[in-house]
Amino acid sequence: MERVMGGGALPLLLTSLGVLLLYRVLVRLRRGASVRGAVVVITGASSGLGKECARVFHAAGARLVLCGRDAARLQEVVQELNASSTDIQQQQTFPPSTVVFDLAKADTVEKAAEEILKCHGHVDVLVNNAGISYRGNILDTHVSVQRDVMETNYFGPIALTQALLPSMVQRRSGHIVVISSVQGKIAIPYRSAYAASKHATQAYFDCLRAEIGHFGIPVTVISPGYIRTNLSVNAVTGDGSKYGVVDKTTASGWDPRDVAGAVLKAVRQKSKDVVLAGPLPTVAIYLRTLWPALFFRLMSSRARKEQKRKDE
Repeated sequence: MERVMGGGALPLLLTSLGVLLLYRVLVRLRRGASVRGAVVVITGASSGLGKECARVFHAAGARLVLCGRDAARLQEVVQELNASSTDIQQQQTFPPSTVVFDLAKADTVEKAAEEILKCHGHVDVLVNNAGISYRGNILDTHVSVQRDVMETNYFGPIALTQALLPSMVQRRSGHIVVISSVQGKIAIPYRSAYAASKHATQAYFDCLRAEIGHFGIPVTVISPGYIRTNLSVNAVTGDGSKYGVVDKTTASGWDPRDVAGAVLKAVRQKSKDVVLAGPLPTVAIYLRTLWPALFFRLMSSRARKEQKRKDE
């Protein structure tokens, strides 16, 4: 036993401990990576998760370019951030810039990208956050609604990404972030348009990560579960009207401040794929891959139960 410990196991143990300590040091260093002075573009910044991301990145010292459709609401966010700067004593903060455009209108995105680049001359981090949700039965949903959701959640973000990407490639510097969803990894009933748009988002940015990695530009896909925002209230239904209801799952979801903090951490660590969900959604993601037959049965059961509640 002594010979084994002295000749082989003890050096192996010490080496393993050394590797573990080195790993922890590297992780700590990655956690400490700063976004101070970095130009960070956030879409959908006038409310919800986008607004919270604006707050945490502003407090971290980033130079923000806030994007959205409503100029007045964006200006309110700017005023809030500027007012909060007096309470932030750790480091210097910068007055945010704003660019107003509708991500769902493809013909406005390229011009918006030009305006974004004029703010500081380049972009260090692009956070594709803007999006819309959907609630409805496929049989009752017009295909135009499916297209509208795809325009906002998929075509808009990729159009903005591709408009800003050449400047990042030229500098060989930048970071692309997209806020996807757990529903970009699994599909649940009565969310077809939303789940489809997020599946497409996941696939596109996975491809992008592989294709631009050699330029030194990381791509981060963040997939949260339910977040306590107005996403379900503003969701569209099968006829295009607003859903107008805060779902129980949404009401009991993640605090958007915590999700925003996780986004900042993912940027600092240059994470590739981050899932922010509880035990059940996380298990469901693995179940979809490892035991699809059971997953499909569970989703069918969920669909029947949900339809029964609607009929009552």
